[in-house]
Amino acid sequence: MGLDDEKNAVRGRVWSALIDSAISAPDARGYIPHFVGSDKAAELLATTETWRRAHTVKANPDTAQLPVRARALVEGKILYMAVPKIATIEPFYLIDLAHSTLPPGQAASSSTAAKASPRVGTNQMRPIDLVVCGTVAVNREGVRLGKGAGYSDIEVALLIEDGLVTDDTVIVTTVHSLQVVDEPLPESEHDFRVDLIVTEKEVITCPRSRRPSGLIWSSMPTDKIAAIPILGARANRLT
Repeated sequence: MGLDDEKNAVRGRVWSALIDSAISAPDARGYIPHFVGSDKAAELLATTETWRRAHTVKANPDTAQLPVRARALVEGKILYMAVPKIATIEPFYLIDLAHSTLPPGQAASSSTAAKASPRVGTNQMRPIDLVVCGTVAVNREGVRLGKGAGYSDIEVALLIEDGLVTDDTVIVTTVHSLQVVDEPLPESEHDFRVDLIVTEKEVITCPRSRRPSGLIWSSMPTDKIAAIPILGARANRLT
């Protein structure tokens, strides 16, 4: 079994567990699963010193992490949210309640951000204190599996390459406890690990590990580079 097949097997098992337990909706497969208790995980994350110290937060656009994004806005943190599928040359939204009359939960949603928030490139962003990522499965060593598209890995690699994510940046994921597995997980060269896992029940501190130093071009097929504008632009600069 190849590495991708191993990853897909774990994803399939976790999606099934979430759906069978009615923790996630029946259509959760293929996505970062929204889960019952995501609000509790956000509240628990907000009690940590890591959260309190963070002034700038970069988050994924999935519904599972909406309570975290809304909480960041309530507390006046600078929030950058990835454009879904990194589909624009400026790959992040800057969400700022100082220039909005919308309630935090609405402003932090992906659909509203697409209409109401400006897109920014990495040259317009501040250094990131906390990265919040979505996850399908994760173990206590911090090895995580996303939904398989690789967007989070690319986003973090872009920010590392441009000096906005450093060794001082903490990477966290919020998940349901059923998504935390007690087994080794398959890992690719371009995968990053998380430093902190927050479930609806507990905060798990993971051992710090080496991070990718930036984009690993050999891991990206040409069609993916062509589909993501910022990758295409950077690839052209390298030729």
